[in-house]
Amino acid sequence: MTDAKKTGNTTARQAAEILVTKSLGFVIPTAKQKKHLVVAFAKRDMIVYGKAFDIVRLAGQVDLNHLEEVERHLERITLYEIKSTNKEVGVGFEGYFFGLTAAELLVSQSLKARFKFIFVNINTGNHIELSLSQMFARAKGIYPTWSILF
Repeated sequence: MTDAKKTGNTTARQAAEILVTKSLGFVIPTAKQKKHLVVAFAKRDMIVYGKAFDIVRLAGQVDLNHLEEVERHLERITLYEIKSTNKEVGVGFEGYFFGLTAAELLVSQSLKARFKFIFVNINTGNHIELSLSQMFARAKGIYPTWSILF
């Protein structure tokens, strides 16, 4: 794993913990809970790749440990991909440069309002939530790349 990847994973983990402590309904799902979420969305013909989201927000009580409960209350669940930084960026994340995977793009298109990106500055705790269309509307540049793992 590259140093950049290690740093990204570390800041994303810290960002998730920051979001949970804000008492805004965010929950860090376990591997089992992520599997329930993937299955429940798939049963409604919405494709979710397990690695394309980091955290969920619940709008009401949902027991993520039980697939039937997740299926019954799917409208209360929004999946989020965390984009985090420990660098100095503007309050609205001006100047922030980040990567977007094909999986994140496809899941966002599949889930529509049930999927958002959340940008978190782990130094300040500042965060903003954006839909895919809001994110593209703010983009000052888009630079496609291919990432290859051996």
